[in-house]
Amino acid sequence: MNMSSSFAPVTALPHARLFAHPTTDALFDQRSLHVYEDQLRQGLDVVRQAIATADRPFSGIAPDELRARFAGLDLERPLPALSQALAELDTLYLRDAVYFHHPRYAAHLNCPVLNVALLAELVLSALNTSMDTWDQSAGATLIEQQLIAWTAARIGLGAQADGVFTSGGTQSNLMALLLARDSRCARAGHTVKQHGLAADATRLRVFVSQVGHFSVRKACAVLGLGYDAVVPVPCDARQRMDTDALARAIASEQAQGQQPFAVVATAGTTDFGSIDPLPQIAALCRQHGLWMHVDAAYGCGLLVSPRHRGRLSGIEHADSVTVDYHKSFFQPVSCGAFLVRDRAQLAHLTYHADYLNPATHAAEGIPDLVDKSLQTTRRFDALKLWLSLRVVGAEGIGRLFDRVLDLAQQGHALLLAHPCFELAHAPELSTLVFRYRPAGWSASAALDGLNLDIRQRLSRSGEAMIAATRVDGQQYLKFTLLNPQLQHADLEALVTLVRQQGEQLTEEAGKAQATHRPVACAGTRA
Repeated sequence: MNMSSSFAPVTALPHARLFAHPTTDALFDQRSLHVYEDQLRQGLDVVRQAIATADRPFSGIAPDELRARFAGLDLERPLPALSQALAELDTLYLRDAVYFHHPRYAAHLNCPVLNVALLAELVLSALNTSMDTWDQSAGATLIEQQLIAWTAARIGLGAQADGVFTSGGTQSNLMALLLARDSRCARAGHTVKQHGLAADATRLRVFVSQVGHFSVRKACAVLGLGYDAVVPVPCDARQRMDTDALARAIASEQAQGQQPFAVVATAGTTDFGSIDPLPQIAALCRQHGLWMHVDAAYGCGLLVSPRHRGRLSGIEHADSVTVDYHKSFFQPVSCGAFLVRDRAQLAHLTYHADYLNPATHAAEGIPDLVDKSLQTTRRFDALKLWLSLRVVGAEGIGRLFDRVLDLAQQGHALLLAHPCFELAHAPELSTLVFRYRPAGWSASAALDGLNLDIRQRLSRSGEAMIAATRVDGQQYLKFTLLNPQLQHADLEALVTLVRQQGEQLTEEAGKAQATHRPVACAGTRA
């Protein structure tokens, strides 16, 4: 498009000499496309090399060793060429990065990403769209709105549903509890947004399972309610919220004069992948007039699963839902969403700034997404999901998620085949919690230390990245499987590495004590 007629000639500007400055080409526009393309090619070569040569998920480097490479760097002195900056980047970052796509990465809820989503990152970064108002985003706003409507329909929230993209589950959970708090206070005749917290706000209570996400507590602290506002609810044998215990907890808090206002149900706990009994929780919330929020940051992949969608039964009753596309939809970080059943509740977040989103815009039909977001300036992360759905499709993404569920079943069988592994649970989604337990070792601090040492040695060697957690106060290991491209042989390799490290450490412990423990193992099974 020729836009030259819209601008005065450069020579007519009083400071035209600025356009001859050598940094002109540093800014992206029509005149610097050749620079952009050249730098992309150089960057792509570096990425290609890093990915092609990554023979392990992590180098094992220690923080102090890596920090030493930053000594003497002077950010006041730019390097003379991009090639030098990229070589430096390799030294400071790429060669010691953690590669989530590697088949022996099984630590946290990090996924390999769809190629088309990487293309979307390229587009959205180049245009640098900001999603706060229509006049900064135009079609991007409509794309996000359509994706929110699509997700709400998949959940079953109804015709009045709405939402907004977020940075992820922590922000979405914060927004859920903010709306739940303000809705509860509004029913009592108090407007928190205008007047702040009421004097009795310390009596507000929210219920979450004892294995629910820590962001619930953080949110209550940020919202001025404090950690004491969170009531942990015991779980059943499958690490799901015990609804009988929930009913008793609600009654107990009410009897003490406290004010229950919300229940956070989890659809996919971080450690166990457990899905709380959503229909029963919904019934209790209706009975007591409580806001029901479902944290489906992990389990949201079931929304597009061809085989397992029914496991989210009851989510349609939620007042709000957290979704992390950057976990179970294989999107680059960040890409999440917060959804509500009743769009009117989003007014608790709305503030009209005359220069940005005046109140008249709504009457004029101008959609400003800042009206329903905690953020003002915000990336067009929705584009990643949009292109993924248009190219890979919802069913294609769902098949990828189904694949990681199958892998968890395979991994569970492999662990069961070795009596030295003690399993904490059968897989619900794609995590496996277990520990290495040699024959004759009872639960003890020594056994805890043995399992921590297994993880640390694997990390330091770079051979594998796995996670650790605690179950009933005892130390366990964890595989988090979110890579659909893993093969059965990759799982066998992970299990073998853990077992070999356990055997070696057990032998070393025996020598240190001048005794010989048998290396044969005897664990328990789940």
